[in-house]
Amino acid sequence: MKRIVVFCVIFSVFIMAGFRPTEDQAPAIARQTSGGRTLVVRTQAGDLQGVAERGALVFKGIPYAAPPVGYLRWREPQPATPWRGVRRADAFGKACLQAVRVPEESGGAPGPDGEDCLFLNVWTPRVDPAAPLPVMVWIHGGAYLFGSGSVSLYDGGPLARQGVVLVTLNYRLGPLGFFAHPALERERPGGPVNFGLLDQISALRWVQQNIQKFGGDPHNVTIFGQSAGGKSVLALFASPLARGLFHKGIAMSSYSVPDITRAKALETGSKVADALALNGANATAAELRAVPEESFRRLQGQGLTNAPSPIDSDPVLPQPIQETFAAGREAPLPLIMGSTSDDGGVATAFGINPTQLLENLGAAPFLLRLLYPGVKDTNELARQATRDFVFTMTARWTADRHSYLAPTWRYYFGYTALRERSRIPNGVPHGGDVAFFLNTGDLFPATRGIWKEEDRAYAKRVSDYFVAFARSGQPAPAGAPEWPNHDASQDRTMVFADTIAVQENFMTTRLNFFIGVLQLVGRIVTR
Repeated sequence: MKRIVVFCVIFSVFIMAGFRPTEDQAPAIARQTSGGRTLVVRTQAGDLQGVAERGALVFKGIPYAAPPVGYLRWREPQPATPWRGVRRADAFGKACLQAVRVPEESGGAPGPDGEDCLFLNVWTPRVDPAAPLPVMVWIHGGAYLFGSGSVSLYDGGPLARQGVVLVTLNYRLGPLGFFAHPALERERPGGPVNFGLLDQISALRWVQQNIQKFGGDPHNVTIFGQSAGGKSVLALFASPLARGLFHKGIAMSSYSVPDITRAKALETGSKVADALALNGANATAAELRAVPEESFRRLQGQGLTNAPSPIDSDPVLPQPIQETFAAGREAPLPLIMGSTSDDGGVATAFGINPTQLLENLGAAPFLLRLLYPGVKDTNELARQATRDFVFTMTARWTADRHSYLAPTWRYYFGYTALRERSRIPNGVPHGGDVAFFLNTGDLFPATRGIWKEEDRAYAKRVSDYFVAFARSGQPAPAGAPEWPNHDASQDRTMVFADTIAVQENFMTTRLNFFIGVLQLVGRIVTR
């Protein structure tokens, strides 16, 4: 069947007359505002001048790696070229090139895109080397086909005002980000194919080297993301190349679509070369790297992408993510997993019939009705089963296994803004929890002007859980309902609905069924 395309320190010193710090004295702030708030900082590549926005200091469009163009197309990201003088960091850099054009309201890039796109953005409430703040690095979703770190839904200002340093980033997408081809295989047998994940790893290295200058603690970094961003969090937990670059993770609405085999990715790469008017599998690496970026922007058609999953069997992912977690070989770090009450609705948005998925499962209607008592309508049954097989089960299966290694928490998000409940009666759509956990509902075009005070208060309550987790490794904000650990022997799920409360054995019977199906026929969710 069709693949399911899934939406979504600087160091502070007192400047004294005639004093200029040396490199050994940890490069300091170059300039401050009259109110004492830092706007110019020195990174390893050069000085950056940020701006003050809505109670936070913001540094936009920071190059964390060299432009991956020409010779560097389909290669590991290289260090950014240092610059002289002060570089203005008051505007976002280009998003990574995306042939799928999606409006910002649906998570797409809000501005220009191109191959020169490896930029990140930093929001910080203050710069104080004596009291570094927890760091949260957001990885955007978009099925590995679209999106960017500049989407207003991901604005870091609200969480910065809640006491963290927040980073968003771009990474290569589509066939420029996840790509294999026989010519590249001859060039470097077994070499990298997950270039977008390598970009994420490079951005995390930049954080380790520079975030202290922005007031952040490089020893307390939490990675988090939704949809393909959630899948990326799990990939980084699984990747040996990402070890030591972060300390906690939150995977929101990751999915059960399996990783692509390297052999299948090579077939896709040959089709891409054909579509680019080259000689398919016989195209040379030089010919592929000489293709203008505009040709990739126009690239459309079936079978021309590996999305929405990464590729296994390369230095980033030596084996599939699921196999790594099944074997207990992922990074043993605290992890939060969760999904929403209508995550599966994204399948319908892309013309995928949930009823077809049920047929592929081979489950008789009477059996499904036993799993969903009270659901009489066939379409509703299909919708809920799709949600649970692709999303809810993924959170449960992953949390079960990871809990053997490290503290693990599970959530299910079912709160919708009061004014939206009549428009989306099936629950929280895929990505609908992001505005609440990032507390950005008044900034994002799709929700701006819709939220009531009750929604704003709710967003503050639930985002406090993520901030507390980033701060201490425990999602335990003061005065909030307790969120106990989940483990394979005791399922305890935090349900974020009108009431925030823990439920034990949440959807246990149906999820056990789907986990059994997944283990027996892992090929179900395929092309």
